[in-house]
Amino acid sequence: MEKDSGVSRRDFLKTSGRTGVSLAALSAVGLAGPRKILGANDRVRVAVCGLHNRGWDHVRFYNKVPNVQVAALCEVDDNVLRKRLADMEKLGLPKPEKTYVDVRKLLEDKSIDAISVATPNSWHSLMAIWGCQAGKDVYVEKPCSHNWWEGRQLVRAAQRYNRVVQHGTQSRSSRSAIEAVQRLRDGLIGDVYLARGLCFKRRNTIGRAPIEPVPAGVNYDLWTGPAPLEPFTHNRFHYNWHWFWDFGNGDLGNQGIHQVDNARWGLGVGFPNKVSAIGGHFMFDDDQQTPNTLNCAFEFDMPGGPSKRKMIEFEVRHWITNREGEIGTPALGSHGEGHNVVGNIYYGTNGYMSMADEDVGDQYRAWLGPDAKPGPTDQRAPAFLQNVANFIDVVRSRKMGDLNAPITEAHISCTLMHLANASYRLGRTLNFDPETQQVTNDDEANRLLRDAWRGYRRPFYIPEDV
Repeated sequence: MEKDSGVSRRDFLKTSGRTGVSLAALSAVGLAGPRKILGANDRVRVAVCGLHNRGWDHVRFYNKVPNVQVAALCEVDDNVLRKRLADMEKLGLPKPEKTYVDVRKLLEDKSIDAISVATPNSWHSLMAIWGCQAGKDVYVEKPCSHNWWEGRQLVRAAQRYNRVVQHGTQSRSSRSAIEAVQRLRDGLIGDVYLARGLCFKRRNTIGRAPIEPVPAGVNYDLWTGPAPLEPFTHNRFHYNWHWFWDFGNGDLGNQGIHQVDNARWGLGVGFPNKVSAIGGHFMFDDDQQTPNTLNCAFEFDMPGGPSKRKMIEFEVRHWITNREGEIGTPALGSHGEGHNVVGNIYYGTNGYMSMADEDVGDQYRAWLGPDAKPGPTDQRAPAFLQNVANFIDVVRSRKMGDLNAPITEAHISCTLMHLANASYRLGRTLNFDPETQQVTNDDEANRLLRDAWRGYRRPFYIPEDV
């Protein structure tokens, strides 16, 4: 089994001026240009990048899709890599042919057809863009971007290099969710004017973690990637990175992006015109930077004038909550697992509908008329496998219109998330122009949407010209 050292691969990505990974640079190392065309019976060779948490789901589920091989793994923490290799052996899953520490070395491997990205958010767009430029198709976990600028550049890269880019908002492949949205389109609850996203998760304090040496086996430079290289603490490392602005986007970008995407999908809207968010970090005195309580509002201008406007409300609640729309379970389980209320509620002129996240049921229910009489309901299996299988189908067919969660839709939903976080951080309402994808008369907000106030650490930065 081949394993790269993960030392410096900077000669792979020559940088000059404001240009990042250029087509010329990729051609110089033989990565640009045509790739093999896969037939219906050809095996798709996938490399999974990031194995600590969600990436392990990727490994397991790709192994359930016919004629797909997890041919390579990429992980910067050797402790995690060794554990996952042992887990694969224990489950009887085929071992990968190669393992890598540095994704840039992986992208030189011409035998790889697609990469599957499950790293911290700060790496998502950059790794996906590099993948597109290297001729790989990409499955990228949610959110597809750490800021608005990255998402727009990823859309451009996917289009320029004709790459299949599927987003990890797997509800778009849920048979229950697809049926529910079609019922909304068909007028089951009348004219739908409001959608709510609920992210009520019982999360405890992360406490405070001291600065300490980087653990043995961890390439911390590559783990940090585009973000500022801060001293190591366990709170800025595995999973808890979600709660730090340099790496994550809070629970709005962690769990909530699913509900924002579903709200927008069900409501049938694109970019918003006005966004406002208020909240804070309540209860706990700890290292967390992102809010654990957040209320967001998105307003959408529609044809027909002000009376036809639509609205999305989204809320993060981090501790005690009640059930809404019969989403979640009524009692708290022994480990707190039953106290989550995660999903969506849609309101129309003739009723309302709830849609639960797959983690709490993957089910929709409707109530009709002024008396809220029970209407249609449906519950089917969770959708992650379907989303992965849909990606593989399009990798083979090249029919981009068949993607259930395309990067173009993902970018719009993630922009809502970025706008809400920017409104919260700046403490003001933002007026957004959907045509230019810019906040009107607010340079500070537009800068925050572009680089999250952190900048990029070379050579890990989003190129101007993808």
